[in-house]
Amino acid sequence: MTQVTFEQLLDAGCHFGHLRRKWNPNMAPYIFMERNGIHIIDLYKTQAKIDEAANAVRQLARSGKKILFVATKKQAKDIVAELVKKVNMPYVTERWPGGMLTNFSTIRKAVRKMVSIDKMMASSTYNNLSKRERLQIEREREKLNKNLGSIADLNRLPSAVFVVDVIKEHIAIAEARKLNIPTFAIVDTNSNPNIIDFPIPANDDASKSIELIIGKMVEAIEEGLTERKNSRDKEDIIEDEMMMDDENVMENKGEEEEKEERRPRRPRKTVNKK
Repeated sequence: MTQVTFEQLLDAGCHFGHLRRKWNPNMAPYIFMERNGIHIIDLYKTQAKIDEAANAVRQLARSGKKILFVATKKQAKDIVAELVKKVNMPYVTERWPGGMLTNFSTIRKAVRKMVSIDKMMASSTYNNLSKRERLQIEREREKLNKNLGSIADLNRLPSAVFVVDVIKEHIAIAEARKLNIPTFAIVDTNSNPNIIDFPIPANDDASKSIELIIGKMVEAIEEGLTERKNSRDKEDIIEDEMMMDDENVMENKGEEEEKEERRPRRPRKTVNKK
């Protein structure tokens, strides 16, 4: 994975924070200076935190674990949906359904309902329904797909949660912390980095900043998935070689036993007893 450069961060506007009066004192270690009443983020620390988060994300992907991406703000939702979809990771870009993590079983019921509606729409009984009933079912299906379609493949709780805006997605962060799920997040100067396991200090409002950071996370996930695939292929090759060795051993053993049977045996010497 290529390391994000200082120039890339600068061009994306990752260094622009919020107004000084809106700052969170916990972000002081990540603030470089103040200019015209706006805090400037230290991009060297941003660079280090991106690398740290990317390595952690790569290890999770290599272990076959799921990372849930959450970004419901206007300038982030399309970027996250487009990039995260490439690596088949779950994401939430519409309204966060309260209790999605803490009451995951209920969410799974809603997803199963969506699947059952799809089966019903594919059957012949659907055509026998009235036009009004079909319209109601289609509207319900559309609503479920809009809110839960991107997490339809999430059969268990995610192993980590990545959030774009800590303040806007505070419910998602609170649920993840309650369940001890590791959290990754882009934290701006008005956010509290202490509640995040892997904070990335950067501008969480600029679309270029969001695209650059999410792109690096997706790149790390792709690398982890590739490593996982390669390790599985190696295991399969080793397993095949071991099976072939076992077969050869058994074959050689059978040949030796066959030779032993064919070999003429010497007559026993009889001893005359006096």
